[in-house]
Formats: sequence, structure tokens, C-alpha cells
Amino acid sequence: MTRAGFVALIGEPNAGKSTLLNRMVGAKVAIVTHKVQTTRARIRGIAIEGETQIVFVDTPGLFQPRRRLDRAMVAAAWSGAADADVIVLLIEAHRGVTDGVERIIEALPGVATGRKVALAINKIDRVKPEVLLGLTRDLNDRFAFAETFLISAEKGHGVGRLREWLAGELPEGPWLYPEDQIADLPMRMIAAEMTREKLTLRLHQELPYQMTVETESWEERKDGSVRIDQVIYVVRDGHKGIVLGNKGETIKAVSTAAREELREFLGRKVHLFLQVKVRPNWLEDSERYSEMGLDFKDGN
Repeated sequence: MTRAGFVALIGEPNAGKSTLLNRMVGAKVAIVTHKVQTTRARIRGIAIEGETQIVFVDTPGLFQPRRRLDRAMVAAAWSGAADADVIVLLIEAHRGVTDGVERIIEALPGVATGRKVALAINKIDRVKPEVLLGLTRDLNDRFAFAETFLISAEKGHGVGRLREWLAGELPEGPWLYPEDQIADLPMRMIAAEMTREKLTLRLHQELPYQMTVETESWEERKDGSVRIDQVIYVVRDGHKGIVLGNKGETIKAVSTAAREELREFLGRKVHLFLQVKVRPNWLEDSERYSEMGLDFKDGN
């Protein structure tokens, strides 16, 4: 009998959800950076464990929202948890029970009604065993987690055991996606996310959060290669110069890195062309939210 279902990964920003998703799926489908709040859409990565198809929902990190985009991201995270068959709360071992973790745990009873919640303590290599033991006990005293897993998403420790447990918890039924599909995002959006990751890694301060990338066109060529045209939207003229860099160095480096990753991901030659445009109000543009899989109204 086959099984299939949805697993929501929730937690604070930068807890390692995207890294865990990519590790579970066995391929890169989510942005991974050292910067917080980089996942915007509810990215679905698909993993196979035995006869079970696990559809992971990598939600935006849960944090105190300030702007419309923040509020829409947090609403998407809780919505992803509420729609899932199983929830996994991911926390960082070395940070312990922060104010943000406390807020998430307090909200769990209202979201997790009728479904199991597992605790995954990530980055276990950063703390001593006795600290880990105390943290595990403390968290399980706060909420009735179905299981606790000690993992390192980056190195893969404990991830297999978590995936096996999840596979056994999902409902019986037919698979939801074709066997060879690893994400339910359109390729145009995955390509845009890859470019946005390279920009986020390259740039600093607030700019990455005031910038978005859209794939404008996707042309399949006769020689098997693909031409991808993308637009990087920023909110100010000054930001355009930052993205381009001195003599275009930044945009060239970003384009090269994104093209290489896309070539590896698609397994064929990629021609990537980037433009930078100023769109002052994109953070208040409902179409941009739809592109990211977010609900504009949730930002009110």
C-alpha cells in the first residue's frame, strides 16, 4: 500500500528549514543563505521513502512581522502548517528556547489540532550532549511532541531516521505527484529563486528584502539548451547601482553563479540574461505576491 501526504517544516528564520528540505529531497529546491527570512513562498519539495511520497512544505520563518511582505510570509507559514498531515518544528540547538520559539510553541495547540507534531533539534554538533539533553527535556515539557529527532540538516545526521518516521505517519493513498518530480514549483519560479539566492548571498543589509526576481521568458532551443530572461526588481534607483556593481561586476558574478547552478540542475546548457529595473512599489503590488505564492490580503 502506498502512502502520500504533506509535511510542514516550521520554525524561526534561519533554523535550517531550507537546508533540511534540500537534504530530504536530495536536490536543491529551496534557497539556502546565512541571511534570515529568505524563503518567501511555500516551496514544496517531494521525497520518496519506500512506498511513501512525502511532500515537504518549506514555509517562511515565523517571526514578528513589520511590513506587508513580512505579514504575508508569516500567514503563509501558519497556513502551510494548518494544511499539513504532519508538522515538524525545527529549532537550533545552540540558540535553545528563544522568545520566537516560545511564541511558536504557544500557538501550536491551535494549529496542530488532530495532527502529530515532531520536534527536530538541528545543528546538534554545536552543543555539548548534556546541553542537548536538557533542551530536549525542556521542550517536551512545553508541548506533547510525538517524537524528538536530533539532527544536523547540513551534514545529514539523523535526517534518514526523521524521513523514515514521517513516511510511516502519512495516510495511505496514491502518490500525489509523478515519481520523478522533486518540486511542485514551476521551473520558471525555481530559476528565479536560484538567481535571488545568488543576489542575497552577494549583497548585504536590507537590500535583499527589497528586491525580487521574476523569470520573464523561457525559450526552449532546438539544440537542447534553454534561454532564460529574468528581471531583478528593486525599489530605488540607488539600489539598481548596487545590484549592477562597479562596471557591472556584481551582476556578472550573480549571472555566472546562477547560470552554473541552473545548468547543473537542468542537466543542459543555459543562456541566462538578467536585467535590473526599478519598481518603487513592488512591495505593495498584488501581482508580485501572487508570483511568490503569497496572498496579498494576508499582508493587511
